[in-house]
Amino acid sequence: MSSAQKTVSVFMALISAILVLILGLYTAWPAWAWPLAVILLGAAWAGVTFATLRTNRGRPLSETVTAPPVPEVERRELSVRDIALPSALADYDFLFSATIRWCPEKPYAQDTGTHHGGLALQAVVDRAGAVTLAHQPFRSSLIQHELSGALAEMLPDRGGRVRAMALDVVLRLSEDDQRRLDRLAAIRKDEELWEHERKQEKNKRDYLGDDVLQDTGRAVVWWLARNDEKVERTVNDIGLLAQLTSAANNENVAEPFRHLVPGAAPEAAVEAVRDPADLFTEFMRQVGFKPGEDACVMVADQVARAIKDKNPDTAEEIRTRFAPPDEASEENTESEGGGDGEDDTQE
Repeated sequence: MSSAQKTVSVFMALISAILVLILGLYTAWPAWAWPLAVILLGAAWAGVTFATLRTNRGRPLSETVTAPPVPEVERRELSVRDIALPSALADYDFLFSATIRWCPEKPYAQDTGTHHGGLALQAVVDRAGAVTLAHQPFRSSLIQHELSGALAEMLPDRGGRVRAMALDVVLRLSEDDQRRLDRLAAIRKDEELWEHERKQEKNKRDYLGDDVLQDTGRAVVWWLARNDEKVERTVNDIGLLAQLTSAANNENVAEPFRHLVPGAAPEAAVEAVRDPADLFTEFMRQVGFKPGEDACVMVADQVARAIKDKNPDTAEEIRTRFAPPDEASEENTESEGGGDGEDDTQE
């Protein structure tokens, strides 16, 4: 029999004895009735004790012994919203919201007035900041799942006073930061696309300028390959290819292909344009001088005198082109008269 059962039995026996005593005094029992009442009371108590032992026989100890009550472990929660957490990109913080749950590390220790909620909050924020600091802020929804897993376990704080975890984790960016990042992402994509297009264009220029359009022969072979070996079409386009080649190299159309290019001047004409007298005449025209004007005659005469020793033919040609009309007529008349005199003398 357990101590609790013994206590109950003794308590019940005392109560029964007191009731019998009160009943005997109240009814004025005779002297012989008192011993009989004691014997009957003892027999009743012994019977109850025997029945109790027989009932508990074979039952486990846990059913017959009542354990002392265990104090309930302290477990509390608090909700936080939009706590700034650092990211790997300066000036762009995550906003952290969650439900924080904690309990004291030593539930049965004497209360020292510690604010366990503050310790739990600091512990969770430290753990969350270590995760977010390693990530760029471009994919907050993906980082949110990683953070939920990192905070899903009850872990002690640095001082070992509370254990804390976080539920219902939400990680986001402010609306302004999200707009800025979206804009930066769009610009970065455009720049990357532009860079690829620029490289492609440069490659084409290098390919055409340094290879295809080096000369007309290469251009013809390239054009023939591009047109599935259609020889007749390629032959008809040789003049066009010659023009492209000359333009790409800042040169005149090559002599073998000039006849295929409409308006291309022959070599002799090109040399004629480069005659010094023609160049000087073009210069005077561009400046605004007109033949026969005093200023024009003076400039032409000075130029003719300056180059007479080096190129007398050009000097004479310049003087003739820019001489006044009267002098030019006299020179022509003298030239004709001089010829007749010589004939007369000979005759």
